[in-house]
Amino acid sequence: MYKRAAQGWLKHLDFIALDVALLQIAYIIAYAIKQRSFWPYGAWLYRNLAIVLAMCDVLAAILFNTMHNVMKRGLYQELKQTIKQALFTFVGGTVFMFSFQYGNLYSRIVLYVTFGLHILLGYMGRLLWRMYLSRHGAIYSGKETMIAVLNGSTAEQMMERLTRNPLEGYRIVGAVVDQPGITDVMDIPVLCTLDEAAQYICREWVDSVYIDCPTSTPGVIELMDACRQMAVPVHYHIPGVGVDGAKQFVEKIGGSTVLTTSINYATPVQLFAKRCVDIAGGLVGSLAALIVMAIIGPKIKKASPGPILYKSERIGQNGKRFKMIKIRSMYLDADARKASLMAQNRVKDGMMFKLDFDPRIIGNEILPDGTRKTGIGELIRRTSLDEFPQFFNVLKGDMSLVGTRPPTPDEWEKYEFHHRARLACKPGITGMWQVSGRSEITDFEEVVRLDTDYINNWSIGMDLKILFKTVGAVFEHKGAM
Repeated sequence: MYKRAAQGWLKHLDFIALDVALLQIAYIIAYAIKQRSFWPYGAWLYRNLAIVLAMCDVLAAILFNTMHNVMKRGLYQELKQTIKQALFTFVGGTVFMFSFQYGNLYSRIVLYVTFGLHILLGYMGRLLWRMYLSRHGAIYSGKETMIAVLNGSTAEQMMERLTRNPLEGYRIVGAVVDQPGITDVMDIPVLCTLDEAAQYICREWVDSVYIDCPTSTPGVIELMDACRQMAVPVHYHIPGVGVDGAKQFVEKIGGSTVLTTSINYATPVQLFAKRCVDIAGGLVGSLAALIVMAIIGPKIKKASPGPILYKSERIGQNGKRFKMIKIRSMYLDADARKASLMAQNRVKDGMMFKLDFDPRIIGNEILPDGTRKTGIGELIRRTSLDEFPQFFNVLKGDMSLVGTRPPTPDEWEKYEFHHRARLACKPGITGMWQVSGRSEITDFEEVVRLDTDYINNWSIGMDLKILFKTVGAVFEHKGAM
């Protein structure tokens, strides 16, 4: 799922936070001048005024958009906006004092000095922070990987524009040029031909694609359609054409106006809220995982000597590889025995691997009379205890509480374009298809449909609903394997 760039005042939360901090410093200095104390927050009157001033400062930035183009404004314009911000804050504080008839209890000198220092410190603070970002902005550049599909005649010019601003949240990892014989563009390697681009994107870690080739160029429309199927966001340099069945919006990339298409997008506030839920759940789940490991770890070692935890390489969001952690419920040679059991796989085409009775699970055994005997491994899987260490992955940021289940590399190799849409969001411990039947669903296309529906209609409310359903399914042991 595409993370849309912050809009309006959200783009400048750092400047807003800086201004609030400098306002409080101005307030402390003003209070010290009048009251001979450096801590105004001890007295409830001045503590309340400090809170009101901070709220008015934030409201000024939101309502009057005083941080608009803060990185591009001249010195005079910056001073005007700083005075505008400080004046609104001062008026808000004054209205508060007299509305609650506190005017005779406060020192006017404190408010007047705060107003003057707020202008001075705010102005200097913004200029210094702008200078710092301009010089050291590279450390703030995002980790979103982008491939640029360029026209050979303008490739260097466009690449220079794309790599000029390190603050825009993407990292160009390679180029595709519509002319043969070009091996690099401004030291950015050319990865493949235009005809091979779709397959390359399907197999590698690519978060989005920037296209600056006319739609009349052979292969461009086909590449855009393939990216739509794979749920890979496309930034087409306008003028261009839209793509049916995808969210579309106009934004700026490398100084150029582009029409971006994506299966869905989330605002920074939405992603922040989702991450907060993940961290809260991850902390509780990690504590539970430690308790579970302490209880069943010795039983696992007794039944099958070896490590308690098992790390499996998985394919995460947009093709990023990571190690998923689980409590080991299988014998150590489980991966080596997988190929010999493929004929018993319940999921057609080998896109996922599920057996009715898996002999690789610790304690599972078919007795001479045909009876199926189970042990500690089956108990772990039936109660989903093996999933608990994945909360460590959630805290690390490789996974989310709710998302799509990450495939193994061998499953990923079989993916067609529309299957890759499952990778458009961060993988989760649980998800739509797990609560819709979990292991009873053996049609991989149905899994893809459910996962794609989840991404298309994602919301925080949907995540919470899935989490509640998951808890019920685990306690009822529905579909667990």
